[in-house]
Amino acid sequence: MELKVGSRLAHFEILGLLGAGGMGEVYRAMDTKLRREVAIKVLPPQFAEQSDRLARFEQEAVLLASLNHPHVAAIYGVEHVDGVPFLELELVEGPTLADRLISGPIPVPEAIKIAGQIADALEAAHEKGIVHRDLKPANVKLTPDGKVKVLDFGLAKAFGPEQAARLSGATRVGAAAMTEPRGHTQAGLVMGTASYMSPEQAEGKPVDKRTDVWSFGVLLYEMLTGKRLFDGKSDAHVLVHVMEQEPDWTKLPPLPNGVQALMERCLQKDPAQRLRDIGDVRIQLQASLSHPIQARGGAAPKNATARRLMWPAFGVVGAVIAAVVVWVLMRPHPAPVVAADAVRFDIERSGASRRRGSRYPRTAGGSRSPPRDPTEARSSGYARSRRRRPGRSKARARSTD
Repeated sequence: MELKVGSRLAHFEILGLLGAGGMGEVYRAMDTKLRREVAIKVLPPQFAEQSDRLARFEQEAVLLASLNHPHVAAIYGVEHVDGVPFLELELVEGPTLADRLISGPIPVPEAIKIAGQIADALEAAHEKGIVHRDLKPANVKLTPDGKVKVLDFGLAKAFGPEQAARLSGATRVGAAAMTEPRGHTQAGLVMGTASYMSPEQAEGKPVDKRTDVWSFGVLLYEMLTGKRLFDGKSDAHVLVHVMEQEPDWTKLPPLPNGVQALMERCLQKDPAQRLRDIGDVRIQLQASLSHPIQARGGAAPKNATARRLMWPAFGVVGAVIAAVVVWVLMRPHPAPVVAADAVRFDIERSGASRRRGSRYPRTAGGSRSPPRDPTEARSSGYARSRRRRPGRSKARARSTD
């Protein structure tokens, strides 16, 4: 049912169309009673044909309305006018995560912050027994003030599998059918958006909150890489990839320590091996924001850069030290100089010592020999000892007398 701008639905004035899909059209509207803008989601006319489904939908809406959380778009009420059922929803301004991803991957710190808020919303829902079942970029809004709002909690379950399949147009894959929205999990019927479905959903098996953990991991991978983790030419190809293909972790950018390991645990194909509590995911993501981003080699980029810059400095210092050592070892050493006083001391010893010793001064090697150079002889004690010889002879003569 398409509503024109300016028309009224009960006390809501239609201001414009926000979007449309298999689950109905969403309009911006003015609540003329409370004077506030809201979002009106008009459900397909076929939905009103089965009263039991409408009653179940209203019960589900009551449960969702109790989910009061800052990261969950609120449901204000369920109305039906002239056989047209619609939801009154919180109007969330800003683009969807799908719109944001058109420009490419999201920087790591921003992506982790967005993922943390999504995990916070899922945790609040799971505590009330509500499983989203259709978590995808189009169901996540990014407000202008940086907050995240998750849309359409549990609406697919409220529709029920057969109704959702008929409204959205199921694609049969063998014995299973896949649709964009999901309802109750039944064998042989797959409800959900192909690229974000868990393997157990793809096989039509019963699901629990762990299916949201899988979808969260797929969503985080897409935010970090800018590419869908599972894609293909058709829904059938995508389903095969979901059930058989492993993620290519090499496409991830450098991440804080532990984030990739966390994603690997979220994307375990066996639900028994998958993380059970999205609250644990939220805690680890918040803690990772204080960790340095790790390069592929495992070292923080800043430290690696510092080390790369330090190695040339170490090389220069080492070369200088080596050059100094070589210079000290290789430089010529002068011969030791014998002091003249030491020679005079040897010459001027007592007479008894002179008679026992040689009349020649000691050389540097300890032996006694006459100087070969006359110049050396004149400057040595040897010359002085020669000049004293006459005096010594007179002294001997007196001692003889």
